[in-house]
Amino acid sequence: MTTRTAFYAGSFDPLTNGHLDVLKAALAVADTIHVGIGVQASKQPLFSFEERAALIGDACRDELAADASRIRVVSFRGLVVEAARAHGATILIRGLRDGTDLDYEMQMAGMNGTMAPGLQTVFLPASPPVRMITATLVRQIAAMGGDIAPFVPRAVVAPLTAKFRN
Repeated sequence: MTTRTAFYAGSFDPLTNGHLDVLKAALAVADTIHVGIGVQASKQPLFSFEERAALIGDACRDELAADASRIRVVSFRGLVVEAARAHGATILIRGLRDGTDLDYEMQMAGMNGTMAPGLQTVFLPASPPVRMITATLVRQIAAMGGDIAPFVPRAVVAPLTAKFRN
């Protein structure tokens, strides 16, 4: 039996309920999913790679039960297609919130398909209750002292709130 390995890339700064929704859907498509956290020297994330990896691991254990063992968190620099290949993935997972995402992601899928013909992009639509969530908006709400609990997994609430307590 062939094992289907997927790569789901993003900054996950922080992991949101939208990310988790797409990750849950991806479990129906692949046997193993590498969650690739993009690490770029030019970007200054709110959470370090280690913190983001821990938050993803905690949220997956809380929300996905036994399926959490099918998730691997990895870091990558450079092209997503190269990172996916390095981890043995044949599927790229991309979440879609709306038509704007689709337009952008179709362009990326075309470029990625040219660079890595053996890597298939699979688009997974976010569920209606989480479509409006973006990590940027969640960080802004947290920075202003707002309630972020409806937008992030339980494991992310306290660490994200603590980042802005100072």
